[in-house]
Amino acid sequence: MRAFLIVLDSVGIGAAPDAGAYGDAGANTLAHVARAVAGLRLPFLQSLGLGNIPALLPGGIPIAGVPPHPAPEGAYGAMQERSRGKDTTTGHWEMTGLLMERGFHVFPKGPPSFPDALIREFQRRTGRQVLGNKAASGIAIIAEWGPRQIAGGEWIVYTSADSVFQIAAHEDVIPLAELYDACRVARELCNPLLVGRVIARPYIGTPGAFRRTENRRDFSYPLPEPTLLDRLHAAALPVLTVGKLDDIFAGSGISESFHVENNPDACSAVLAVARRTGPLFCFANLIDFDMQYGHRRDPAGYARALEAADLFLGELLRNLAPDDLLIVTADHGNDPTFRGSDHTREFVPLLAAGPALKGVPLGIRDGFFDVAASIAAFFGIAPLQRGRSFLPAP
Repeated sequence: MRAFLIVLDSVGIGAAPDAGAYGDAGANTLAHVARAVAGLRLPFLQSLGLGNIPALLPGGIPIAGVPPHPAPEGAYGAMQERSRGKDTTTGHWEMTGLLMERGFHVFPKGPPSFPDALIREFQRRTGRQVLGNKAASGIAIIAEWGPRQIAGGEWIVYTSADSVFQIAAHEDVIPLAELYDACRVARELCNPLLVGRVIARPYIGTPGAFRRTENRRDFSYPLPEPTLLDRLHAAALPVLTVGKLDDIFAGSGISESFHVENNPDACSAVLAVARRTGPLFCFANLIDFDMQYGHRRDPAGYARALEAADLFLGELLRNLAPDDLLIVTADHGNDPTFRGSDHTREFVPLLAAGPALKGVPLGIRDGFFDVAASIAAFFGIAPLQRGRSFLPAP
């Protein structure tokens, strides 16, 4: 028995009931991307029931090119997040059983965004001054302050609508090891403020031609309690993560990690895991939808990434055994046709393929932690504190 949990990072499916509180009323990542490109081609996701989900949602919008399937091969539904927020950490933690009722701290747009005391201590402990100190797109703030950083060696620090303290540094000016050490300092300083992530954002190049590298690292807030990963690991089940999840969970409960920073490498790693035999849990994040196309408001690129991921899922399905479980979902939305450049508070799709799941409508799940409950039930470990399994009773 093997279970695969694939997170299509930011692939939301319609504004959640509380989207207005986040400024996201009207967002719909999938439907709006599909409309922007005059229809998507997602035959494998469609076969699992993706096109059947909008009819389950209040005000659901059909996905152009992905109509309802008359006889889906999988179970289909949607999930509404219970935790406060709309970021990567919150979404992934909730689908492994956690609930962030208070929510992480979000900094103001600024400038300045960060408290003076935080910046002063960060500068003192790292020995470098700070540039930026405002909410910004990573590409834009590097273009703005990169030339100054090359000349003076300061840190570029910035935030977003998410709970993040991001540090950009040119790799030829500040070594990666020093950047990561600075992130550890910032992580310690940000813990009392309940900040979700400190993110290293290295880049290279010359003014007018800067580009970020794949040496990004995320330093997450400490886990408040054990997750599904810890529970599975304690039961001696191999837990393998793909993408940035080793950072999001700070390595906790993980047997083996494939740390990659793009969709093609993540897909290759998952397919390599699928060729293994024996019980295992594979948890993968496909980041490009969010990082490359959602934040950069590029619906055409988003659509291409979706269609490439669909082909990957088709190959993965061909490599699954009859008693394996596949769950495909997302952690939040990031509608590239919406205003701003940040995540959007949305329902996320829920698709599952496995024993006795053919054509089963799963409805709207109240909390992402139903995923954790279902995987726990699949492997026969004790129920978690939260969530309700959507798998059929044995």
